[in-house]
Amino acid sequence: MKLLSFHRLSVITSVLFISLAIILMFTPTLMLTGWGVELTTSVGLVVKRIAALYTGLAVMFYFVRNAEHSTTRTALIYGTITGCTLLACLGIYEFVIGHATSGILSAVFIEVALMLAFIYVGVRRK
Repeated sequence: MKLLSFHRLSVITSVLFISLAIILMFTPTLMLTGWGVELTTSVGLVVKRIAALYTGLAVMFYFVRNAEHSTTRTALIYGTITGCTLLACLGIYEFVIGHATSGILSAVFIEVALMLAFIYVGVRRK
């Protein structure tokens, strides 16, 4: 039995990204407060645009869930690994320099977990 398949990971990623998009679009203070970041007009503008991007990613991962091993699927896997790695590094950096509180480390944990899951699925190739 497969512990984690591309299909399952794609569905999990879709749910995670659409949840994140809903939070960022409609209740951004829920997340930002936990990170120690104040919601200003400028921050709100950027957060809502990021929510739209996460919605698009959620839709992409949902529709690609049944994709067989291919160049396209590999590109999605490595793109997600790259994005999650950068987000985790940025989260740690912002915490270390004091721009975010320890609340951002929960996001870093999720990003690292997602990165490792996509590495696992990418290496397995099935």
